[in-house]
Amino acid sequence: MNVVVTGATGFVGQRLVERLQEEGHQVLALVRSPDKAAQLFPAQQFPNVEIQGYEPQVSGDWQKALSGWDGVVNLAGEPLVGDRWTPSRKKEIINSRAVGTQKLVEAIAAVEDKPSVLVNASAIGFYGTSETATFDESSGPGNDFLAEVCQTWEKAAQTASDAGIRLVIFRIGIVLGNGGALAKMLPPFQMFAGGPIGSGKQWFSWVHRDDLVNLILTALTDTHKSGVYNATAPNPVRMAELCESLGKVLNRPSWLPVPDIALELLLGEAAQLVLEGQNVRPEKTQADGFQYKYETIDSALQQILT
Repeated sequence: MNVVVTGATGFVGQRLVERLQEEGHQVLALVRSPDKAAQLFPAQQFPNVEIQGYEPQVSGDWQKALSGWDGVVNLAGEPLVGDRWTPSRKKEIINSRAVGTQKLVEAIAAVEDKPSVLVNASAIGFYGTSETATFDESSGPGNDFLAEVCQTWEKAAQTASDAGIRLVIFRIGIVLGNGGALAKMLPPFQMFAGGPIGSGKQWFSWVHRDDLVNLILTALTDTHKSGVYNATAPNPVRMAELCESLGKVLNRPSWLPVPDIALELLLGEAAQLVLEGQNVRPEKTQADGFQYKYETIDSALQQILT
């Protein structure tokens, strides 16, 4: 299969490109930094990977390059963490997803030999946050900033259907793997100072990176899959349970909590990413028969950390 991947140098995209290469597929990596991509995907090890620079929010010659490819996986978007959510930063976060997706769909619709499927990322932030509610693919949207981001993102992707393209949207939970969010949580535990973040009662809906990549690969090849799927493990946990499991796997204590105020001072409104959560269930994903390799937080952390 010939697959275009945006966000190829990110935490999920890099692993996806590796898997596509391992399985003998041809890959076009659309990236903002070709030099970084060349370091991650050296030609000797990745002979099936073609790298092309592009500006995601600007129309250009890169759009013509989508002709003749079988599928597109869109993972591009500005990181949510790292900077405070100022009004200008919020605009960057939304535009990187909405406008970037709009330009990608515009390209798919314009080329003569169109890809047959678009697999587009979204996030479980679509549902808003709650300590008591349970959300599945049929649940409505929330009303906070992340819900706005996801609704705008998905709306831009939906126009692919108007061009006759099969569309699969994954609302992705917190992705666990060697790096990413987990890497930011490890140092306190390694220094015997780990513990729950905030109240510890907030839900943590997660997915192992390998399961997410398998979901994406399945969506590319299974022509029966379309619409929205929750890309989360079937067993979400509360933050306190996550930290307890993390301490157990690392053989470290997990009793020292991180107070809300510390994260709020550091991140501002962006602290809601870890201080608030949602209990998300992959009802449609499981109903379609997807088999998870890592269904529990213990099995996921054991594989990643040992």
